[in-house]
Amino acid sequence: MSSLGVRGNSLNIVAILGVLMPGIMSVGYNAASLGGVLSLGSFEKQFPEIDVQHAKNQAYTSSIQGTVVAVYTIGGFLGTFSCIWLGDKLGRRRTMMVGSFVQIIGCILNASACTLIQLVVSRVMIGVGTGALLATVPLWQSEISPAKKRGTHVVSKGIFSGLGCAIALFLEYGMSFMGNSVAWRFPSAFPVLLSAIVFVFAALLPDSPRWLLRQGKVTEAREVLAMLENTSVNDEIIERRVEEVQASLELAGDKRSLGQIFHMGPQRILHRAMLAAGPLIFLQLTGATVTTFYTTEIFEKNLGLNDTTSRLLAGVYQLVGPIGGAVCVLGIEGVGRRKLLMGSTIGNTICLALIASLGSQSGNIWASHGAVFFLFLFHFSYIIGFGGIPYLFATEIAPLHLRTTINSLSISISWIFSILITNITPLAFNLMGQRYFLVFAGLNALMTPAIYYLFPETAGRSLEEMDEIFALSRGVLDAVHLAKKLPHRHQIEYQSGKKFDDDLKDPAALA
Repeated sequence: MSSLGVRGNSLNIVAILGVLMPGIMSVGYNAASLGGVLSLGSFEKQFPEIDVQHAKNQAYTSSIQGTVVAVYTIGGFLGTFSCIWLGDKLGRRRTMMVGSFVQIIGCILNASACTLIQLVVSRVMIGVGTGALLATVPLWQSEISPAKKRGTHVVSKGIFSGLGCAIALFLEYGMSFMGNSVAWRFPSAFPVLLSAIVFVFAALLPDSPRWLLRQGKVTEAREVLAMLENTSVNDEIIERRVEEVQASLELAGDKRSLGQIFHMGPQRILHRAMLAAGPLIFLQLTGATVTTFYTTEIFEKNLGLNDTTSRLLAGVYQLVGPIGGAVCVLGIEGVGRRKLLMGSTIGNTICLALIASLGSQSGNIWASHGAVFFLFLFHFSYIIGFGGIPYLFATEIAPLHLRTTINSLSISISWIFSILITNITPLAFNLMGQRYFLVFAGLNALMTPAIYYLFPETAGRSLEEMDEIFALSRGVLDAVHLAKKLPHRHQIEYQSGKKFDDDLKDPAALA
């Protein structure tokens, strides 16, 4: 229950500002922070084992550096994967509190690191906390938001993630002039503030009413729904919301296990699990993982810009994220998820091909400037589609009884791809230079038809309506067609006063 005394839209605003914003900013900050200090003199002096520039065996040191960067993503995987069980056992609120607390411990260890071992342990812990927040915060926000505003609320993640990245790089840029270890120790401690805000507000705000209903806490769920709708617990709309969720749970039955994901069943669970994971895997294959972790090094070592200019540009580069995120927020309900994702993949393909072409022309200053421009444009294009939509889509596609499991597993698989990419990127840059981006250009090109034919539009639909669409589907291509054909809930006129769960029992009525 909320201890803040806010209701209705105000409650959602507090949730966004108190949990979603600082939580996702900390995720973006942690993702960008290490990349901003890898070439810092005091950092290289403290950890000579990952100082590629002055190493005798640069290939070996690059692999060590890649591993140190990747342990953060390994921690992220562990944190997210643990939510498959902890997310439903603890609930959304307590999972977010645990994640933020673990992040605080990790940041303290990171800021005080004196050995490579301590640095590695701290990065793993930060990743664990980040993974728990990433698996839970968008899911919780999705479940407490009204259908018509759910997309706008959740995809604001793209804005906050970009802000977190920008703050990390600008703070590191400003501190880089210190010339001692404070230049990287203070920025390493900064996320403690963001995590503490998440911890406090998560403790004060209500849990997901859908999770409460799944736990059999009907009275508490009604109270939360009444707060979210700004009405009384006896209002007809509250009764209807409870009936819809309970009908969804009854359709799923009592069996709720990880193994159920690998069976189709009447709700097409396997199909939905694959669709939930798809955009999150695509996210890692866009190439943005490379540019986020290695922004400063790309500008400095691959495009030949000096150290100061590279650090400044890296910060400005991340500011493009909130701009792209704002465009996504404005268009998510009107334009829809599918069109934004496809527009993003097309833009990504063009930008990455040009970055590879222009960035490979060593000694040509104009080509380098052109590569920088298209790197910025790529980030804008990427954020429009992949800054927040994959996390939103995963929560919308999954059925309630397996929503936490499918969401956590999907993000875990995404982390695995991130681990692989961050590990091979230093070696790939040494071998291929800017031509490495051609790989991602090709992958983006393949994503466009996949999204068009396989991923249904979810804009404006309640989370329970998606159950109906998949219950009526008979093949992998049907969901897209049905999402276009079936009227939205508020447009359906039930004959003889039949309710939504009655229609589910007679799919032919809406086929």
